[in-house]
Amino acid sequence: MADMTQSTTSSGPRNADAGAITRFLRATEIDTRLLGMIGALLIIWIGFDLYLRVFDGREFLTARNLWNLSVQTCEIAVLATGMVLVIVTRNIDLSVGSVLGFVAMIMGVMQAKWLPQYLGFDSSWTWIITLLCGLVIGTAIGTFQGAIIAFMNVPSFIVTLGGLLVWRGLAWYVTSGQTVAPMDSTFVIMGGSGATGSIGATWSWIVGVIACLLIIVGIIGSRQQRKRFHFPRRPLWAEYFLACLGSAIVLGTVYLFNSYNWPVGIAKRYATEHNISWPENGLDIPYGIAVPVLIAVLIGIVMTFIATRLRFGRYVFAIGGNPEAAELAGIKTRWVIVKIFALMGLLAAVAAAISTARLNSAVNSQGTTYELFTIAAAVIGGTSLAGGSGTVAGAMLGALVMQSLQSGMGLANVDTPIQNVVVGVVLVVAVWLDIVYRSRAK
Repeated sequence: MADMTQSTTSSGPRNADAGAITRFLRATEIDTRLLGMIGALLIIWIGFDLYLRVFDGREFLTARNLWNLSVQTCEIAVLATGMVLVIVTRNIDLSVGSVLGFVAMIMGVMQAKWLPQYLGFDSSWTWIITLLCGLVIGTAIGTFQGAIIAFMNVPSFIVTLGGLLVWRGLAWYVTSGQTVAPMDSTFVIMGGSGATGSIGATWSWIVGVIACLLIIVGIIGSRQQRKRFHFPRRPLWAEYFLACLGSAIVLGTVYLFNSYNWPVGIAKRYATEHNISWPENGLDIPYGIAVPVLIAVLIGIVMTFIATRLRFGRYVFAIGGNPEAAELAGIKTRWVIVKIFALMGLLAAVAAAISTARLNSAVNSQGTTYELFTIAAAVIGGTSLAGGSGTVAGAMLGALVMQSLQSGMGLANVDTPIQNVVVGVVLVVAVWLDIVYRSRAK
């Protein structure tokens, strides 16, 4: 009883005056903005599904389409996790798409032309060396741009705008605009393409169960930390609700991914290679969770940990809130800026690896307009352009919203210019809603 009494997050009179929904949100501490984004995402999905059913005889809410949607979102989602920190510090990075394209072209040339001369084709070292070199190059580019911004006092808008032009030009120069293909057979797994680009049903359920356990452990750990430092705790029923909700979302997502099976041709080829007799009703082999989705989720978890649990993350938000006060407090603001852009370059290299692996080639147009979609995803996800606030989870959800709009409009055969109009309107509305939300909060 004592624990239940101390775990309330609000005073008695305040809860009594509030409505049932408000009391519920206060008790569970659910972010209302994140909840609103999820509602908007569901409206988009249901809207496109109804439209396609009525006018085209197709469906949007299918396991196949949602699986493909998750894979297509990964590149922007990875970039958006880093863009959150950049925007929080009142900076901007317009070069991420060009950096992605340049690193992707380097990775492609290494696999198709350079390394085979010394290691042969499909060497077990090819994809490792390629990935490491790409990560190093991306980090070096980000560090270089961050140093110019931090130590030469050139605005990030100008530096990264120049980077957008420079790295796009160098990407073309690497192969004179020619497409490079194919990629290493192990490397392409990171793109989620083909039968080997996902982990299958069994491992998907294992990952899902592990994720549920981690959710429960995280909730218990958070409650213990609050008790240790005498912070208000959520009611026990709220903890149980959050644990059940999180687990249900994870297991439901795994079930959805496992509902999408291999095409008949790939399944027959697999059966032939493994001496499996072909059943009368066919062979149903689920894809499961795609590898790039696992990479994106892992990066999201790591970036959330960096932003919320490490001293570096606190410095980032302190700089965004008040740069002068942060510097007077002893924070080495210049080096923090350099590290942020270095991290952004690293994430651009990861996105380049996913993109190149998914396409099974390196093309000169890779990453075009990605900087705009990345910034839009971060802003739609609640990151304030004024600096000082933003969440990694919100940015990744914003990336899913953006990709859902594009995918839905593509299935509905909406012309590309109209798609750009819709995305632009959504971005402006998202910023306006952010301004309204913050003005009311004040």
